Amino acid sequence: QVQLVESGGGQVHTGDSLRLSCAASVRTFMFKDYAVGWFRQSPGKEREFVAAANWNGDTTNYAASVKGRFTISRDNAKSTVSLEMNSLKPEDAAVYYCAASTYTITVITADMFEYWGQGTQVTDSS
Repeated sequence: QVQLVESGGGQVHTGDSLRLSCAASVRTFMFKDYAVGWFRQSPGKEREFVAAANWNGDTTNYAASVKGRFTISRDNAKSTVSLEMNSLKPEDAAVYYCAASTYTITVITADMFEYWGQGTQVTDSS
């Protein structure tokens, strides 16, 4: 069982940077036993994959739309996952969700993630 709580959302302008964080509460297994990911959803659109990392963070995967601008990282000692977002664009505005999967390898499809946070809002103010 994993509980995930995101934070760090806010209003941004084009070109801004923002760092999202996700704190995990793990009851049964260690946080290192889970792959992690970030997804986002804009009004009227389906939830889409943003970034993912394997159990120790040395393998990552990014959506083409954010590659080179966003960086996912994890700290297993602190049970946290972060998403560093740079050069933000208006189309990056969305609710961002942190997710955890019992797969330890990098996974990128939403149905492979069993645990989800409530989301944190990133709003475009440009």
